[in-house]
Amino acid sequence: MAIKPITHKTLTEITAGKLAASILDGSLQAGKQLAPERELIKQLGIGRSTLREALKVLAESKLIEPRPGIGWFVCAISESNVAKAHALAQEERQAAPPPGKPATSETPTGPRRLPVAPEKPLHIPNLRTDRLGTFNFISWWEREKVEAAKVMVVGAGALGNEVLKNLALMGIGHIFVVDFDTIEAANLSRSPLFRESDSGRRKAQVAAARAKELNPHIHIQYLHGDITTQIGLGVIRRMDALIGCLDNREARLALNRYAYWMNKPWVDGAIQELLGLVRVFVPGQGACFECSLTEQARRDLAVRYSCPLLARQNVLLGKVPTTPTIASIIGAMQSQEALKLIHGMPVEAGKVIHFNGLTNEMHTSAYLARQDCESHWSYGEVSELPMRAETATLDDLFKIAQADLGPGAVIELDQELILALECPQCKTIEQVLRPISEVSFEAAHCPMCGALRETQMTHVITGEEPFLKHTLSSIGVPQLHILRAFNQQEYRFYELTGDLEQALHFSHFEESASHPKSVLRQRLHLGETVELEEENNPARGRVLFHND
Repeated sequence: MAIKPITHKTLTEITAGKLAASILDGSLQAGKQLAPERELIKQLGIGRSTLREALKVLAESKLIEPRPGIGWFVCAISESNVAKAHALAQEERQAAPPPGKPATSETPTGPRRLPVAPEKPLHIPNLRTDRLGTFNFISWWEREKVEAAKVMVVGAGALGNEVLKNLALMGIGHIFVVDFDTIEAANLSRSPLFRESDSGRRKAQVAAARAKELNPHIHIQYLHGDITTQIGLGVIRRMDALIGCLDNREARLALNRYAYWMNKPWVDGAIQELLGLVRVFVPGQGACFECSLTEQARRDLAVRYSCPLLARQNVLLGKVPTTPTIASIIGAMQSQEALKLIHGMPVEAGKVIHFNGLTNEMHTSAYLARQDCESHWSYGEVSELPMRAETATLDDLFKIAQADLGPGAVIELDQELILALECPQCKTIEQVLRPISEVSFEAAHCPMCGALRETQMTHVITGEEPFLKHTLSSIGVPQLHILRAFNQQEYRFYELTGDLEQALHFSHFEESASHPKSVLRQRLHLGETVELEEENNPARGRVLFHND
């Protein structure tokens, strides 16, 4: 007797096989819509996550197709999918009793119910002490992944407030907040983390502090700075997901390129009045943000960058009008997509979800990936160097690159380095040697005659420059950055890993051993006015204690 090997099928494969068999035998006819998820779950006796994985398998096999906002529909059997359908249905045929053999207790009559998925052990939390306990009842929720996750939120305005609130409440373990703006009265109508007393304070700092108040168990860090020039790629390299809550194309383009260089997914959101959109971009999966730009948008960016100093000065003249409701809706959707990325759940990468609050309609459309897109480039293996931006010089880095790549090596900077400003009328030359982000459009005018001076700049270091002894930070390289060197044949990538402890710590607003809260409390007396340290305490300024 020939003994066949025992096969072990997952519950997802069994479910997909049962549905594929129903398509082959005509029980599920081509063009017909599948029953709602709740009904299929009840009929098959499985969990929601198992059903969705099975539907994904069928969709990849071209046996069913989704219609956004409607449901799943059965595809016609053709040469392109018939083989896959039979392969999936093989398990279902093997489970069926042979012709003429009566059903037994092992082969019951009637609809065969699948066993409940042993996907997650049942754990009853103590809801009186565990603030995240109810999440354990979610079939796909993995608490360890959530608590270990690192998520960067870029932009702490209306959208950023909603996203940070959601991430904190969900218990995302490590959150990094980036924003360069300060709070003004107009922000209060749609930013639940800000208060009137916060006027003039840094958005990133206040939003991070209030998120920490919502959930003291999370670890959070903030950066008051510009995402386009002041964040090290080594920080992004260590994130699990990025969330963009931005209001301009320049910042989105920068975040998109950083995400693709470091092979990290990111979630973009945008709002205006009662309209909003959400889109997820995953390197290697469909289009990216730069692919989505129209030709007019590309021309607008080209005009802005025709004069680099003017581009640095070009800020939106007016604020985008929005409501707190649309910010809540889009911010919630962004947070949910990030949560799916953390769990490894499927997302619709390279597509955009439009929400129209005027008509309460939602639809999804796909972008076309551009073959010549400049963002579609990933860094190779990164060499971690025990160097810091504040102390390492261009010469230090150049010697390492030259040892690896030979005498033809050059270093490529991410932003232009302004070398000098030359007046075409006075013929005077001012030596600058500062990154373009630190030179304003007004500074480009001649102080003698007022003429716009010509800019001498470079982004390539060849080793012949007279300023090689300058530190990397002095020319605009941020902490924990990854620089690239090139020799016309290959690239090498070098990270300033010596900055790691200072650049990425997630310990803002944490009680430290050197300044415990108990010590701070011991120093306070009724009627005494004290100065609170702004860096470690979200309450800034002078506090007067009264005996009421």
